[in-house]
Amino acid sequence: MVFDVHPVRGKDVWGLHFSPIERKVPVQSLSCVYICTYGKMLSKFSYNRVWIPDNEEVWQSAEITKNYKAGDPFLHVQLEDGTELNYPVDPAALPPLRNPDILVGENDLTALSYLHEPAVLHNLKVRFVESRLIYTYSGIILVAINPYKQLPIYGDAIIHAYSGQNMGDMDPHIFAVAEEAYKQMARNNKNQSIIVSGESGAGKTVSARYTMRYFATVSKSSSNAHVENKVLASNPITEAVGNAKTTRNDNSSRFGKYTEISFDQSYQIIGANMRTYLLEKSRVVFQSENERNYHIFYQLCASATQPEYKHLKLGSAEEFNYTRMGGSTVIEGVDDRANMVETQKTFALLGNVFGLKDKHLNIFCELLDLNSDKMAQWLCHRKIITTSETVIKPMTRPQAVNARDALAKKIYSHLFDLIVERINQALQFPGKQHTFIGVLDIYGFETFDVNSFEQFCINYANEKLQQQFNLHVFKLEQEEYMKEDIPWTLIDFYDNQRVIDLIEAKMGILELLDEECLLPHGTDENWLQKLYNNFVNKNALFEKPRMSNTSFIIQHFADKVEYKCEGFLEKNRDTVHEVLIEILKDSKVCEQSFRNSLSLLMVTLNATTPHYVRCIKPNDEKLPFEFDSKRVAQQLRACGVLETIRISAQSYPSRWTYLEFFSRYSILMTQQELSINDKKQICKIVLQRLIQDHNQYQFGRTKIFFRAGQVAYLEKLRSDKLRHACIVIQKSVRGWLQRKKFLCIKQAALIIQQYFRGQRTETWAAIIIQKYCRGYLVRRLWELMHVAAVIIQAYTRGFLARRKYRKMLKEHKAVILQKYARAWLARRRFQNIRRFVLNIQLSYRVQQLQKKMEEKVRATSQPVICTGFLSYMFYSESSYICHVLASSLFNRVMESHFQSQKEIYEKEIEGLNFKVEHLSQDINHLQKLFREENDINDGIRLEVSRLTSENLVRSRCSKAKYVFPRGVVVNMIPGLPAHILFMCVRYADYLNDADMLKSFMNVTIDGIKQVVKEHSEEFEMLSFWLSNTYYFLNCLKQYSGEEEFMKCNTPRQNKNCLKHFDLSEYRQILSDLAIRIYYQFIVVMENSIQPMIVPGMLEYESLQGISGLKPTGFRKRSSSIDDTDTYTMTSILQQLSYFYSTMCQNGLDSELLKQAVKQLFFLIGAVTLNSLFLRKDMCSCRKGMQIRCNISYLEEWLKDKNLQSSNAKETLEPLSQAAWLLQVKKITDDDAKEICEHCTSLSTVQIVKILNSYTPIDDFEKRVTPSFVRKVQAMLNNREDAPQLMLDTKYLFQVTFPFTPSPHALELIQVPSSFRLGFLTRV
Repeated sequence: MVFDVHPVRGKDVWGLHFSPIERKVPVQSLSCVYICTYGKMLSKFSYNRVWIPDNEEVWQSAEITKNYKAGDPFLHVQLEDGTELNYPVDPAALPPLRNPDILVGENDLTALSYLHEPAVLHNLKVRFVESRLIYTYSGIILVAINPYKQLPIYGDAIIHAYSGQNMGDMDPHIFAVAEEAYKQMARNNKNQSIIVSGESGAGKTVSARYTMRYFATVSKSSSNAHVENKVLASNPITEAVGNAKTTRNDNSSRFGKYTEISFDQSYQIIGANMRTYLLEKSRVVFQSENERNYHIFYQLCASATQPEYKHLKLGSAEEFNYTRMGGSTVIEGVDDRANMVETQKTFALLGNVFGLKDKHLNIFCELLDLNSDKMAQWLCHRKIITTSETVIKPMTRPQAVNARDALAKKIYSHLFDLIVERINQALQFPGKQHTFIGVLDIYGFETFDVNSFEQFCINYANEKLQQQFNLHVFKLEQEEYMKEDIPWTLIDFYDNQRVIDLIEAKMGILELLDEECLLPHGTDENWLQKLYNNFVNKNALFEKPRMSNTSFIIQHFADKVEYKCEGFLEKNRDTVHEVLIEILKDSKVCEQSFRNSLSLLMVTLNATTPHYVRCIKPNDEKLPFEFDSKRVAQQLRACGVLETIRISAQSYPSRWTYLEFFSRYSILMTQQELSINDKKQICKIVLQRLIQDHNQYQFGRTKIFFRAGQVAYLEKLRSDKLRHACIVIQKSVRGWLQRKKFLCIKQAALIIQQYFRGQRTETWAAIIIQKYCRGYLVRRLWELMHVAAVIIQAYTRGFLARRKYRKMLKEHKAVILQKYARAWLARRRFQNIRRFVLNIQLSYRVQQLQKKMEEKVRATSQPVICTGFLSYMFYSESSYICHVLASSLFNRVMESHFQSQKEIYEKEIEGLNFKVEHLSQDINHLQKLFREENDINDGIRLEVSRLTSENLVRSRCSKAKYVFPRGVVVNMIPGLPAHILFMCVRYADYLNDADMLKSFMNVTIDGIKQVVKEHSEEFEMLSFWLSNTYYFLNCLKQYSGEEEFMKCNTPRQNKNCLKHFDLSEYRQILSDLAIRIYYQFIVVMENSIQPMIVPGMLEYESLQGISGLKPTGFRKRSSSIDDTDTYTMTSILQQLSYFYSTMCQNGLDSELLKQAVKQLFFLIGAVTLNSLFLRKDMCSCRKGMQIRCNISYLEEWLKDKNLQSSNAKETLEPLSQAAWLLQVKKITDDDAKEICEHCTSLSTVQIVKILNSYTPIDDFEKRVTPSFVRKVQAMLNNREDAPQLMLDTKYLFQVTFPFTPSPHALELIQVPSSFRLGFLTRV
């Protein structure tokens, strides 16, 4: 144990760092001063909880019940179960302090104020058991605990949620490590590596598989080779031939694997390469009880009856010695035949890379095309060559079994290498790789009851990896100090170079093993004796067991391990006899090959930026979410997590940015300090006032560094300040309530006293009665006056309304009368003029006739001709005399009538001439207007005829991007370009020119597509063309001549309907084009607003006093680094307003606009909720209040834009319910019932996730107990909802284009000059 003493504020506060692997002498005993103040400090600061060792739980929490005094041999504590205990203590080794509850459950272990083993173990247990979180950061390490249960946290939605995010912004996850590696590779152009380690059953293979899947998803290649699918397909193959069931794991990797994924300059996967290490060949010929051989054997046996495998002559797994040796040929819940089908499918992606072997001699020889007699002879005999002769010596049965097993191991080893080689060939790529990310899946440190050569090699590899890890951690720590301009002091860390030298140095363990293997009669015992002679009592890291002469002990970095020497030489040689070598080629020394490959691996890792994943096995029974503290503590010590903690704890483990510190501890600042504009300066002044010992913290450029215990002390001050504020508020409220109550009681007492003392007489009673009577009378009078006023107002308003109505009615009738009167007068004038004209005509004709008759009378010699003439004039064949008489009589009558009417007509003619002149002027004006309209229509027809030329249309379409300036759309009618396009279509229909129409429609559609393609990221252009494509489509429907679209047309619009062509086919094409534009339009809006959603909806805190920032440890949130240029809720509202105004300016239909807003609101809700699921630090009551406030801002925006009917508000319902869930009480059964009834838009998985992730920000808040979560989960079991955790942010609602007829008449549409369409004229 190591203890450091840190004085704070003039008092002595102690913090300590415990490391079970620390081998140094503890620091000097605490002075009597510190011992004396120990008890006082606990009492003053309420740090009265400590950790004491426990045999079952490793560490147990206890509360100190009495002050500790110098010299006290015991510490009086009370355990959590109420047991009183006198714990013996050593003044130089006081128990570790427990962190405040507010710091428990942190995402990063380095965020804990007290850094030691019990704090780490407790934090992991709380996260794993209570919060169901399997990932936790420990500085640069990701600790992954195997849940032994399928969790919904690995879908594509989760991958997309982590893609592009900074590591500290989201909850710990294997995808976060993969994203960090990918981002650093792209940013720094440097190769990366991810080292996944852990013991068997800890989940290494699955973790490595998920990292590769992440890379394959986020960096899909643009080619059709599907390289990423081939990379993923290699996993099932290698697992089939390299994984097996062990007592600790049903799918244990029995080899190490380093997969190098190659990327091109665009950082897309172009190929991969795989290297394997230390295949456990002994498993082929031997399995312990309850273990199996490699999966591939059982898959083949389960598929023996399939036609493609009958030629192998296989049987069940129970028939073969190599597969039944462990007594466990079946794994519960695993279908070997189905797995073989999956393995075959992956072979199809990589090509045929597999060959098969059998153990029965004849079948074996037949499959390998060997001579069975020779094979049988040399499996049972051995050839010994001397200088004079060659002797063939029969082998004993054990020797023959060993020879057979050696051959089987050699064959399987070559088969495994062949498969890996073929996989690498399938993953080869042409050209040169730009960068790569390596994923190393290798055994963790292993120690069993019996440890042999395999464990020795594994632990040797882990020693090398641990040394590389220690140096990297030390380097990062140094870089952090230098970057922050903090004086660098050397930190002592455990260096395992001595152990590595013991194993690999000259005359080390490996060299002595190689030397013994070269001797003809070398044995394990002789080699072990050499080890005893060279290292016992000479090297402190090597020991000889007291009770054994066949074992040796090595002190590794993680623990002491005892190795049995039996089989070391045989496994190291791994030889096959010479005659068999001729068939299966040469043999090699295993250790030497492993040492070379390990050396190459270390060179590769040292040339990359490493990222570490430490997989932990929580229990040996494979029970879901069960935490065995002993097993976990053992693995934490072995995997280097505690070493990282110890290195951090030696200096300044707690590190806060200035913004985080200011936000968290502004409550401790005075008004004078807050008046300073520089937040960094404020933090310095406050810290100097709160912590007077300047050695307890350091100011960096962007961060404040604290020694252990200081953050806990600041949290205590903050909690005390809040508690004091609560007390003041409670005091004031309670005082006010008591004063109010007192005044009421006092007033009642005075009244009673006055009554009993006689001061209240009948007068007092009369006054009271009068008061109420007068009040009643006044109220009654007021009510009568009110009713009367209302009635008067009603009658007055009615009278005025009726008078106004009568006036309007009279005016209307007068207009009608005037209309009819003027019409009658006009008709009368017309009839008078007509009669006058007829009379004039008649008079003239009569005069002419009279003259002719007079001339004929004189000429008496021609009566027949005159008679004929008169008969012709009067259309009769009467006699001449009758005509003459009739004519004379008619003339006299007409002359008399004409003389009588002449004077009257002359007067009327003068008046009518004036009116006729006036009407003529009106007619001329109307004719002029009519001629102008005809000229315009003729111009349009002539100009449209010019557009029939396809070349001209195309030349104009090439300028389409400039045709409609953005500023013009504000003042023009909606869809004006669409109306212009339709007028061109109408002219082609008028001419009945099918070729012209087809050409125009095709070129128009192609032109729109081209413009949309060239401006696919410009929101305004997409909005403009979406609107006009929609209006063009509606025009084609409105003027199609179909009754369903003509219901709202005016008679004038119906005249403009198309006469000759059915454009329903083009309408469908335009509809598809509009849908395409709409979805691209939505994508552009989503891409613009998505970066604002999480900062604005989740991270930005607009409510005063609602700050939820807490220490984040080594992985800092990007939002906590700098508060300048960050997105806020205002940014989101401004962006929405910009979208809305642009859509309105471009005349987008209101229904389409509502659908677009609904889609945007869904995205805002889904992205915010998904981020909430993946950010435990955001799941607090205060954050729920902030989210609800932000939702109200969005609802106000909808109301302000009159978009309540868009159903956009409903898309925020899941987020609203999540915010409510964060704020509601979560304790009783009624609370659980209320949650189930209210949260109908959230799935069971989502509700449980929020409850498990709920994180108190202050000591006043309580965590959600696991029993309450289970209670809610039981109530929700009957729900039938999707098991997915994340919402699909890529989901798009189906768009509908409503038919909205245009109210504008085509004849009245004017083309603005700003459109640059001077080549268009009206016909």
